[in-house]
Amino acid sequence: MNDVIQAPTIEYGTLAPLLVVFGAACIGVLIEAFAPRYLRKSFHVPLTLLSLAGAFALVLVQTLRGQVSTTPSAMGAVAVDGPSLFIWGVILILSFVCVLLINDEGHFVASAASVPGSSDEEEAEAHDNGTGHTEVYPLVLFAVGGMLLFPAAHDLLMMFVALEVMSLPLYLLCGLARRRRLLSQEASMKYFLLGAFSSAFFLYGTAMIYGFAGTVSLPGINQAMAAGNTLDPLLLIGFAMLGVGLLFKIGAAPFQAWKPDVYQGAPTPITALMASGTLVAAFGAVLRVFWVGLGNLDWNWRPVIWGVAALTMVVGSILAITQTEIKRMLAYSSIAHAGFLLVGVLATYGSAEQNAVSLKAILFYLAVYGITTVGAFAVLTLVRDPGGEAGHLSRWAGLGKRAPVLSGVFAFFLLAFAGIPLTSGFFGKYAVFAAALNSGTQPGDSMGGWMAGLVVVGVVASAIAAFFYVRVIVLMFFNEPAADGPAVAAPSMGTVAVIAVSLLVTVGVGLYPESVLGVANDAASSLFIR
Repeated sequence: MNDVIQAPTIEYGTLAPLLVVFGAACIGVLIEAFAPRYLRKSFHVPLTLLSLAGAFALVLVQTLRGQVSTTPSAMGAVAVDGPSLFIWGVILILSFVCVLLINDEGHFVASAASVPGSSDEEEAEAHDNGTGHTEVYPLVLFAVGGMLLFPAAHDLLMMFVALEVMSLPLYLLCGLARRRRLLSQEASMKYFLLGAFSSAFFLYGTAMIYGFAGTVSLPGINQAMAAGNTLDPLLLIGFAMLGVGLLFKIGAAPFQAWKPDVYQGAPTPITALMASGTLVAAFGAVLRVFWVGLGNLDWNWRPVIWGVAALTMVVGSILAITQTEIKRMLAYSSIAHAGFLLVGVLATYGSAEQNAVSLKAILFYLAVYGITTVGAFAVLTLVRDPGGEAGHLSRWAGLGKRAPVLSGVFAFFLLAFAGIPLTSGFFGKYAVFAAALNSGTQPGDSMGGWMAGLVVVGVVASAIAAFFYVRVIVLMFFNEPAADGPAVAAPSMGTVAVIAVSLLVTVGVGLYPESVLGVANDAASSLFIR
């Protein structure tokens, strides 16, 4: 037999944004291998920024020319549809501004292999020229490449590969903080161990679902459920394990325990990248799996996600009140926001038009929340004690009198998180809750009353969350500053740009939400359901 092996079909033009980012990451590895240490940063920074900007330009070209693919690419493994392009654009913007924060000196350790407090570490710092570990840049590019591939993966094996490409660099980056080294290394180890467990759950769930459907393609799984027994133990166990892996990545309760420790210990620019880009990518993957792959099982997974969403909103909002460290408080805030987004994920019952409305709301929420989050963490990098960033809330007392402009900007970001009107956060929550209520009124939806109840839980959780946001504002503006209070560092041009862009977007979308809602609406109309 002379069987001819056919070469795979790769749509290079469609996948160009991915290829640019991964190609730049590989070039970054070569720079680390062959360039002198003192020249590496001067190569890495323009390469990283230009690759992200170039990938974003390619996304714009595909979108503006109407070149949104109508079929999956790479032999059906990658779905470059409207939601994928929107999510890619958001991730690339967030990654670009996070790299501007990463470029500031003083965030990363000079020698990660040195024991904290040892003579080796002191020697490394003495010979460091302020660049820290330049390996950060290719690691960030690999993580961003994984973030781009994760929500676009059209089969479970490709999604698992993307999950690992995204996660492994982040495990390393979390342990590279220049200050509080032990806390940073602890965060890295916790993230690695718990992330490895969640990846194992995801992979085992993939194997179970393959045993049921005979394929790992998401449309193929959906078709197998339509033609088979949706109560098959392999399917249900596989669904549960996939859910564990995905819910861990978004930090939903009861899989949220890693978030506060990792956010607190990681270098703040890396925390900003995880809190924005990783969350956007993970929710894209959640939508891809639950809406495309498990669409015919929605009567089974919607009650489970209902409980997870309610628990996540309540746990995030209540536990945030007890926090005295500001990065941990923002971590629990992120957990609560993951619960708000899950409300939108549930709003799937009804026509394709109703699903598009729900998807538009989720995409809009992800975009505005991501940029506000980066701005908030950028502010944190400027408020410093002698030992590093001023993390304890008590150190922020009276900051509004020492640095009124910076404190006012941070207060506005907090109000956006709370969902106060005339901020982008208000319209994000409104869009998600309105989609959920509208979904609950569809004829034949047995969860109609439950959706209204979940929205009530969300409103109550938002009211609770507003308390701890306002508490920080009161602390900054209505308390006297301590004599030994923290200093406000002079921001670099990159940090100023990040804060300014975040503030303009938060204000602009709050006043004119149609600018982003229109783009999200166009993107939501072309999800590959089949």
